[in-house]
Amino acid sequence: MMARRQRERFDYLYGINPVVEALRGRRRHNRLLVRSERRDDKRIKRAIDAASDTSVRVEYVDQDQLDRLSQGGNHQGIVLETGPFQYVEIDDLIEDAGQRTIVVLDHVQDPQNLATLIRTAAAVNVGGIVIQSDRSAQVTPAVVRSSAGLVELMPIARENNTRRTLATLKDSGYWIIGLESTSDSANIYTADLPQPAVLVVGSEERGVAGNVLKECDVVVELPMPGAVESLNAAVAGSVALFELLRRNQG
Repeated sequence: MMARRQRERFDYLYGINPVVEALRGRRRHNRLLVRSERRDDKRIKRAIDAASDTSVRVEYVDQDQLDRLSQGGNHQGIVLETGPFQYVEIDDLIEDAGQRTIVVLDHVQDPQNLATLIRTAAAVNVGGIVIQSDRSAQVTPAVVRSSAGLVELMPIARENNTRRTLATLKDSGYWIIGLESTSDSANIYTADLPQPAVLVVGSEERGVAGNVLKECDVVVELPMPGAVESLNAAVAGSVALFELLRRNQG
């Protein structure tokens, strides 16, 4: 008996900026769906042109179909039917990073925090991001949307052991900087931050795990003299990334 053909799984990305960025990324796209009444919109024509450049077929459809595929999201008249996000291998990420800062997320679980950190990482030109394959936020259409599509241009590796990942990065010449408030943490603005650096950002609830902190060469915290005792992972990680950028440019 002939085996039944496995049904291909698609992601549906929506919104003009996320779709345009995705068309520049690594995924294998199936088709671009455009609301018929908006085919002459200048911003949407950017996506149509990008689809044509990569031989992705364009179909003109009605509002209801776009509403259904985007599950009621603000699709702006455009949806991209595409394959799953393409994660990269850790060795390829290291090679392509060229000693730029790498971010390792130790079980960050909130998709919005992941998206925010991706946007910040793109802004400061990091070499890539490593996330965990379990108990962590993954790259979903919602993350693509929240990151304004920048996730599509960011090399992201997915590993299952943070300590082993850090060992690999150390062997490649990186210094590991943990972002965590402990009794021994140094002020990030006065601490020696050796380069090239890996910034480790912990989960929303537990922070950086204790066994991961043992692998860090430096553990730093953000000074907070005000009434707030802590910041969420995305805000703290973003501040730390901009400080590393300042050091690199100094």
